[in-house]
Amino acid sequence: MSFEVMLRQLTVGFGQTFLIFILTLVFSLPLGMIVYFGRVSRFRPLSWLVKIYISIMRGTPLMLQLLVWYFGPYYLWGMSIGGYKLTAILLGCSLNYAAYFAEIYRSGIESIPKGQYEAAALLGYSRGQTFFKIVLPQVVKIVLPSVTNEVITLVKDTSLVYSLSYVEMFAVAKQIAAAKTTVLPFFIAGVYYYIFNYAVAWIMERFEKKLDYYR
Repeated sequence: MSFEVMLRQLTVGFGQTFLIFILTLVFSLPLGMIVYFGRVSRFRPLSWLVKIYISIMRGTPLMLQLLVWYFGPYYLWGMSIGGYKLTAILLGCSLNYAAYFAEIYRSGIESIPKGQYEAAALLGYSRGQTFFKIVLPQVVKIVLPSVTNEVITLVKDTSLVYSLSYVEMFAVAKQIAAAKTTVLPFFIAGVYYYIFNYAVAWIMERFEKKLDYYR
């Protein structure tokens, strides 16, 4: 296999890696906010259920969660899982990262002084207006560095989906390396991951600078 063919196959695999990355972010970022609201709900049963969910997501390996999401429906209900891989991957990754994002949001929101809520109430703002117009813009700035770290981790965690035999970049590199007995595909994949992470970090840094009110 020539270098050009190898590079082409890895590039196609990277397309799947990128797809998983983008879709996981699209689902997990807003879902994390929903999980946060459940976490701080005054309805105790809901709050405890969400706390248990967060504990499980953060306390068990993502690879194990992916395997449960993929094989669970088959063993529990005899469901056909032939075309279910991408759905299982997105469920596993999105629910896992939503738990982390929920805790990041919680730390950011709880750092806002209570005086701001009281001042907003005196000005006639509703709770929803206070959150979306006053609290949320500040929270975004506060949590962005932590979110950036999780997003960078997600880039690397996409390689875990090879455990479901899903053909993304790491799985392609592993197949080529096994067939040709060479580590070159792993090196090329590492370069792809590094460039992807560098681009993500650069983009997030631009966002941080735009939100730096005191610069």
